[in-house]
Amino acid sequence: MTTSTSDTAEDLIRAEAATLGFDLCRFTDIDEAWPAAARLADFVDAGRHGEMAWMSDTLERRKHPRAMWDGARSAVVLGVNYGPDHDPLTILTQPAKGAISVYAQGDDYHEVIKARLKALARWMVATLGGELKVFVDTAPLLEKPLAERAGLGWQGKHTNLVSREFGSWLFLGSILTTLDLQPDARETAVCGACRACLDVCPTNAFPAPYQLDARRCISYLTIELKGPIPRDFRPLLGNRIYGCDDCLAVCPWNKFAQAGREQKLAAREALTAPSLADLVRLDDAAFRALFAKNPVKRIGRDRFVRNILYAIGNSGEIALADDAQRLLADPSSLVRGAAVWALSRLVPAETFAILRQTHCRDEADPAVLEEWAMPADV
Repeated sequence: MTTSTSDTAEDLIRAEAATLGFDLCRFTDIDEAWPAAARLADFVDAGRHGEMAWMSDTLERRKHPRAMWDGARSAVVLGVNYGPDHDPLTILTQPAKGAISVYAQGDDYHEVIKARLKALARWMVATLGGELKVFVDTAPLLEKPLAERAGLGWQGKHTNLVSREFGSWLFLGSILTTLDLQPDARETAVCGACRACLDVCPTNAFPAPYQLDARRCISYLTIELKGPIPRDFRPLLGNRIYGCDDCLAVCPWNKFAQAGREQKLAAREALTAPSLADLVRLDDAAFRALFAKNPVKRIGRDRFVRNILYAIGNSGEIALADDAQRLLADPSSLVRGAAVWALSRLVPAETFAILRQTHCRDEADPAVLEEWAMPADV
């Protein structure tokens, strides 16, 4: 990288960030009040975070960036484009295939982004001095409001970040620093009267514009929820087996989006439209091998196969009933319960009654017995 004596600290950081593969690099100060804290408190008070206890446990630390580190004066906010090269909603018309959220079709972005952040941090300390800390979204730092203040985009009515340059598809990373950096202009929301993201949601997870009830969100249900997914939501999952891109994909600002250029984040062919018939046969070892270095791995085989079985129940593919029946003997009660529901949707009532009579004799888990007792269409 060549520099001149007229280059500012911000110029130098942007240039180095681009060299490291970041698509956006902007700056904000962190001296002012943090309105996002009140919105988060309301979200938690209403119980809309569901089983994500870490959100309430770390609420105080999320109230302001200074609560994370009192010595911080500025933030460097960075974005990496992961735009897909296809319409993510097309897979929803293929019921025998599984729909995995775009962000989870390649390597785990946490590891990719964190490595780059650390490299940029080392360069900043060596070149500009100061102290700093790096954050990806596993830390209790409200990155989307920070990105909005730095001008990377704005939080749309679906609460996700929208970029004029990259639409819905940005991974974020942040560096808090003791350096005084010149803040960039903030972004302003330009959603206007558009409701596309709100209206497309299969489970009506948005009580109002700019509000989310995670307990109704398919991403929460398929990723964060550890137990059985509530029965009312199961038919609405369709073939979504890990996350949901609906509200992101329909945003009109995606007309400016472009395909991501980072190969580590590129979709693996095996995960763009995987067969439910193949996925439902995964044991723990095969699951770990398929999802090595991938975000799906963190939910574990049992929760993932739970999702697969709900998708099978929604598929209408009677050929998949044999796989669901085999899993009635699975060691995981979570899997067995989901297999019961899938079979109740696929096989004739008389066949289901015979299976109930056979398998309830040996079933000890009350939750699975409850699945057997429910009417097939509930």
